Amino acid sequence: MTEAHLPRVVLVTGTDTDVGKTVVTAALVATARAGGLSVTAYKPTQTGVAPGEPGDMAEVQRLTGVAAVEGVRLRAPMAPRPAAALEGADLPTLGDHVARVADLGVGHDLVVVEGAGGLLVELTDAGETLADLATVLPDSGVLVVARSALGTLNHTMLTREALFHRGVRPLGIVIGAWPEHPDVIETTNRDYLGALPEGLVGAVPLGAPRHDAATFAADAPDWLPGLAQRLGTP
Repeated sequence: MTEAHLPRVVLVTGTDTDVGKTVVTAALVATARAGGLSVTAYKPTQTGVAPGEPGDMAEVQRLTGVAAVEGVRLRAPMAPRPAAALEGADLPTLGDHVARVADLGVGHDLVVVEGAGGLLVELTDAGETLADLATVLPDSGVLVVARSALGTLNHTMLTREALFHRGVRPLGIVIGAWPEHPDVIETTNRDYLGALPEGLVGAVPLGAPRHDAATFAADAPDWLPGLAQRLGTP
């Protein structure tokens, strides 16, 4: 991360879907907690999960033991607006999400907000995105989760350009699933991302979600050294 301190709200987005946003959210929560912060997580829109089934925030809570909050839930495994249209459901407004984050911030040092899909996936009926949410939340910034493999550089640079174009505060990049035996493309991708101005915050190992909560919490600061250093985490 380029800043010497962490904002009160960190929004986690991805360069695409299924890049590891949820496990990175959990690792961020665990690292912040190890650094002495009171932290919670919030997902404005959960799609692809039926009522009663565990969603992404349940996974964050399982891995960290920290209470996490889900906004609206939709059954279809697709972007929120079309998923809501299939159900005839109304989505919360941008103001609703701002209010929810503000409420969570009253009792916590840090609120981690996990987006749906990529940065410009629409979260509201008005077409607003996680990027729009970032622009209206005070003391916030965006952490970008990227893949390790071929194609990630283009997706990452497009996401960065969208952030910079909107004046959103960049907090760095995390590789969401780092293999035990990376190939030459993956290692050169990691080097490239690490040389960007906002830097590479870390890389979460592939298979991290299989850890039990105690192991996950103990290991998370080592996966995100760029964050742990700013929190003074041992």
